[in-house]
Amino acid sequence: MTQKLEQIINGRKKGVRTLCLTALTVLIILSGCYGCKPSLEQTKIAFSSDRGGKVEIYVMNADGSEQKKLTNNPAIDGDSSWSPDGKKIAFTSDRDGNFEIYVMSADGSGQKRLTNDFDIAGHPSWSPDGKKIAFHSDKPWNFEIYVMNADGSGQKRLTNNPSWDFGPSWSPDGKKIAFHSRRNENFEIYVMNADGSEQKRLTNNPDWDFGASWSPDGKKIAFNSTRDGNEEIYVMNADGSEQKRLTNNPARDMNPSWSPDGRKIVFDSDRDGNVEIYVMNADGSELKRLTNNPADDAGPSWSPYLETEK
Repeated sequence: MTQKLEQIINGRKKGVRTLCLTALTVLIILSGCYGCKPSLEQTKIAFSSDRGGKVEIYVMNADGSEQKKLTNNPAIDGDSSWSPDGKKIAFTSDRDGNFEIYVMSADGSGQKRLTNDFDIAGHPSWSPDGKKIAFHSDKPWNFEIYVMNADGSGQKRLTNNPSWDFGPSWSPDGKKIAFHSRRNENFEIYVMNADGSEQKRLTNNPDWDFGASWSPDGKKIAFNSTRDGNEEIYVMNADGSEQKRLTNNPARDMNPSWSPDGRKIVFDSDRDGNVEIYVMNADGSELKRLTNNPADDAGPSWSPYLETEK
């Protein structure tokens, strides 16, 4: 009789534990903490602005709210680029006399110079594993694409030709780097392997194509072009096919950067008189202005999904 009673009690305890675990699972799912997709509310957009009288790096939420200054010095700070984990931002500054590559924590702290022997170094782009940074420099009196370790060591030149190579953009799989070059008289978009081999032209027209930006899935590249008379945002497949214009305005639309879900593109434009940050769907629809002040806001860079506070 005692043994049977113990079995009944143990069975009831097991049932209670199962019910508690089931209820907890339901609460987790209902609260959005389990199995949910990340939201663009978990992202930030870095950009440059001269709203304080000097060009500094700012950051804001993806909807344009909570704009905050990250750098504060008399020099020019720009070309912001998020690390893949969202914890650091690489950028360009001339605070030490000439333009060099710097890095800082995402809150603006711990600012550190990475390059220190170039006349002009700029446009940093992180490898998807966060271990390397590509950039352009005129170290040999001619702009070329370089790569270095994320701490500034191991600097290596990837391109080597008499024309100018600018604006590297690392592909999401880490295998390719897109850039623009003037090697065919006007600027065109090129792509190469991450080691600098197999350089290939993607665009080919009499006007300038520049400022390549990979989509998060690596299937498309957004870029700037003057082929229709003024700077507009275009998109193409990663192999250069199906080139399509996304913006259509008499003003200058430039510097596209993809949201981490690939559904939106942020860019800058002077369509309302001065340069401001705008966002649109990846097909060019539903355009919206994010910044609005008398100064120029430019060079947006969309962060990856960021860790939320627990």
